[in-house]
Amino acid sequence: MEQVMFIQTGTGTDVHGQNITKASVRAIKNAIHSNSMPGIRTALPNQSLDEMKIHVKLALPTDHDQLDEQEVKQSIPYGQVTIEKVQGGMLTSSRIFLEDKEDKNDMMYIVNAAVEVGY
Repeated sequence: MEQVMFIQTGTGTDVHGQNITKASVRAIKNAIHSNSMPGIRTALPNQSLDEMKIHVKLALPTDHDQLDEQEVKQSIPYGQVTIEKVQGGMLTSSRIFLEDKEDKNDMMYIVNAAVEVGY
């Protein structure tokens, strides 16, 4: 990315089901869904949202190999998306096992996201 214009951060949790992708998508939505960038198009090459580059850094507590990067990329509505996985986030107990919620154990997955937007 030649120029970073915004960095948005968020946190996402999967309380039941131990799904690292679900927690990651929630972290990204938390980061981007309370922001508006009305002037971004004027700053992008060719004034095109297709020229926007988004770099998503995900701090994952576990299951790095189970992250569905395509599903994560689909949570970003515009631009060219890259994903970087780093160690981080948190595992903690929900204190309850719910089989009907597809729990494998009682752990909650908490993911942190940093979403860099630029060109």
